[in-house]
Amino acid sequence: MATIQKFEDLICWQRGRELTKAVYKAFKNCSDYGFRDQIQRASVSVISNIAEGFERGTKQEFINYLYIAKGPAGEVRAQLYVALDIGYLNIETFKYLNNLSAECSRLIQSFTEKVKGGSRQGTQFKRAERVEDTFLQDILKEKNPELYKNFYEKK
Repeated sequence: MATIQKFEDLICWQRGRELTKAVYKAFKNCSDYGFRDQIQRASVSVISNIAEGFERGTKQEFINYLYIAKGPAGEVRAQLYVALDIGYLNIETFKYLNNLSAECSRLIQSFTEKVKGGSRQGTQFKRAERVEDTFLQDILKEKNPELYKNFYEKK
């Protein structure tokens, strides 16, 4: 499996982006500004927390932010019921948005479990390789091949 290089590659982030776009479109003409602002902010919070956690660079922080991102996905779902009940949405739009927000929750949960079970610790824990290290590596390899092998070839 390839390593994800950027948060935009994450399926849970991509679906969250679709959810945000759909929420903005569905409520663009809503005159209840408080409600509109709340549901739009919640949808943005899903993708923002996934992105922030990814960029933090540690496995534990990423997991924490994935759990945080799952919360607003549920918040969007709850607000969709309110929107349906008070007539801000028709049933077709409600079903579409509700399914999309539920999918976001499932994808975030599934991905969180994969990250928790993975062996990578995050980018902050990667061993930095500097150009001058190669010179020292060559000397060590020549003078003490066993130490070189134990240090550089064990990953």
